[in-house]
Amino acid sequence: MKVKQIVVGVAVVAIMGYLYSLPVKGLTKQAEATRGNAAAGAAPIAKANANINAASVSALAKPNIDAALSQEITTLEGKLKTAGQADKVTLQRQLAQAWDSATQPAPAAFYYLDVAHSSNQMQDWLNAGNRFNAAYRVSTDTAAQAAYVANAVEAFDHATKLQPASLEAKTGLGVAYVNGGAMPMQGIALLLEVVKKEPKNHDAVLNLGMFAMKSGQYEKAVDRFKTLIAQKEEVEPYFYLAESYKQLGKKQEAIAAYQKCKDLMGDPVAGQRIDEYIKELKK
Repeated sequence: MKVKQIVVGVAVVAIMGYLYSLPVKGLTKQAEATRGNAAAGAAPIAKANANINAASVSALAKPNIDAALSQEITTLEGKLKTAGQADKVTLQRQLAQAWDSATQPAPAAFYYLDVAHSSNQMQDWLNAGNRFNAAYRVSTDTAAQAAYVANAVEAFDHATKLQPASLEAKTGLGVAYVNGGAMPMQGIALLLEVVKKEPKNHDAVLNLGMFAMKSGQYEKAVDRFKTLIAQKEEVEPYFYLAESYKQLGKKQEAIAAYQKCKDLMGDPVAGQRIDEYIKELKK
């Protein structure tokens, strides 16, 4: 599966989680609470929890994937247990790619991390870091999220040492720093450095917009998401643009953005929920 497909799949899952985590009404109060939590700060980035690993996240993910693919993964896991060192990396890469095909970033991340430790190749570190950041976005388990952040920081730290000028590595590390809460301003600084060199960098601009929302800076968020939409119309920027407009009290703009998001997503379940948001705004 191509990286872009994985990103799109994760984005849809993240949006679905967002849609069902909040009530249709009262979003402004929730946003203000989020801003208060962000201002209060979070715990420093901890070391990765050894209990959250490839085996544990794979076991949780298997019931949510196709049965045939689950069996294929189980077979590969069995081979990995008895494989010699020469065959381990090949099997770990196959497992990572299999989990990618199921749009399950957490188990894929751990296998890419194992591969990266063996290869010390730039792309392997990036693959691991990007999957850990994606896993953080779709998880609601705070212990798991902490582990994903710690591993993402490790992966991107290795990547930046290999290629200090890599914008992808700087973006990923910046996102992980902000997610972890220990060094949010350092993370934002890395993302701003990326957009200074590449103003239309998709991942950096998207994350700056999302972090602006979390801190209640909705005007800034709108500017970020509009920059992305001007490049290409996508589900995620439209959804968060709608959310930002709603918090600013710009109902018509929010309705238009929600409608566009719904059209692009093409998911009837998510569409029904978005219709509820639109209906509430029209009152």
